Amino acid sequence: MKISGNDIRPGNVIEHDGSLWVAVKTNKVKPGKGPAYNQVELKNIIDGRKLNNRFGSDERVERARIDTKDFQFLYKEGDMLVFMDADTYEQINLATEFVGERAAFLQDGMMVTLELHEERPIGISLPDHVVLEITETEPTIKGQTAASSYKPALMENGVRVMVPPFVSPGEKIVVDTNDLAYVRRAE
Repeated sequence: MKISGNDIRPGNVIEHDGSLWVAVKTNKVKPGKGPAYNQVELKNIIDGRKLNNRFGSDERVERARIDTKDFQFLYKEGDMLVFMDADTYEQINLATEFVGERAAFLQDGMMVTLELHEERPIGISLPDHVVLEITETEPTIKGQTAASSYKPALMENGVRVMVPPFVSPGEKIVVDTNDLAYVRRAE
């Protein structure tokens, strides 16, 4: 779908220079002299490069169609992650580096959302929070202040998270997968 350069908004995915870009920021400019334009900060979806580009109102750009689909994480095989389409039961393999450091939070049976462009995965969304067990942490020192004194804790998935002093090994906590941060104790 072609759209005018002035209609580009933050979050839009467009095809530009033979690649996919997401609009991060936009700024409509009406100079005293010359035609109005839209100053757009773009980020390449594939390799993360950034680009600032001016789009005039007379320019037409192709807005990319992004589909989202639910997949279930099945297992890890070497450096590949195996997911199953929740509707068709077809399996798809993705490299661990595609998911990045958040791959450590994948648990068997976990539902994730894949963003697809022409049936090719370009992004993945994990649940915002997961429940994990603490395997080791420093012991609490009596009399230690409770005001924002956090200690490192090793989770069952091998990730280190800063936790409050009252949390001890064996407890289950809720962890934010986006910030890699402690949220609260699990019920």
